Amino acid sequence: MRAHGSKELWLDSLRADAAAFRAVAGEAELTAIVPTCPDWTVLNLVHHLGGVYRWVRSFASRGITSAPDPASRRHDYPGADETLTWFDEECKSLLELLDALDPHMPAWNWAPQAKTADFWHRRMAHETAVHRWDMQMSQGMAEPLDDRLAVDGITEVLDSWLPAGRRKGPTDRYGVVQLTAPEEGQEWFVRLRGEGIALLDTDTLLDADGPDTRVHAAGPASDLMLALWGRIGFDTLEVSGDESLLTCLRTG
Repeated sequence: MRAHGSKELWLDSLRADAAAFRAVAGEAELTAIVPTCPDWTVLNLVHHLGGVYRWVRSFASRGITSAPDPASRRHDYPGADETLTWFDEECKSLLELLDALDPHMPAWNWAPQAKTADFWHRRMAHETAVHRWDMQMSQGMAEPLDDRLAVDGITEVLDSWLPAGRRKGPTDRYGVVQLTAPEEGQEWFVRLRGEGIALLDTDTLLDADGPDTRVHAAGPASDLMLALWGRIGFDTLEVSGDESLLTCLRTG
């Protein structure tokens, strides 16, 4: 399935969500708990997102598809007093790099996707959007994700995270899941075959090796994406069929 985004959309979203993330972090107590990220404080969340930015900057522009040194994931984080300034610098540097980066240039990624740099434009936009929501939730004032970005974010979960084996839910179920975002005019069909998973082009393709168990979940694209990321429950959606199949799509 083709991504529903573009470099322009992803960078515009990244800028907006990073700015919103930073605005809340600047007003929050750094020791405040982030309820949607168990055991994390605001300080931990800022360190995490800034650390991801630094890690991506370390390899995304190399022009090669080999994996980076695992040691590049390890960071020394600044103390509380320096953290927000550090985050500002990391965010600015990431945006400058991604803005200058040819989306078709070779670049490693961990998913069954083309090894090109646009993977990281997309990934950083969604990483930032979900954590912006987390940051706002720490202060009890979360705003929905951007509709267009959320549509692409749902697709990213289904075409990148789950096929890469990054599933948090059961891997022993068989059936077909239909996700619908009526307000955005979008729908997705996913076939579950135990540990296997596939996006379908049509709802007429059913499992041949298992029961035709089905579930349909509908709601705003933001809610669908947040449910896939484990930020809200699937019970916030309109669900019919075997609800347990939905948990197989959870990546966060």
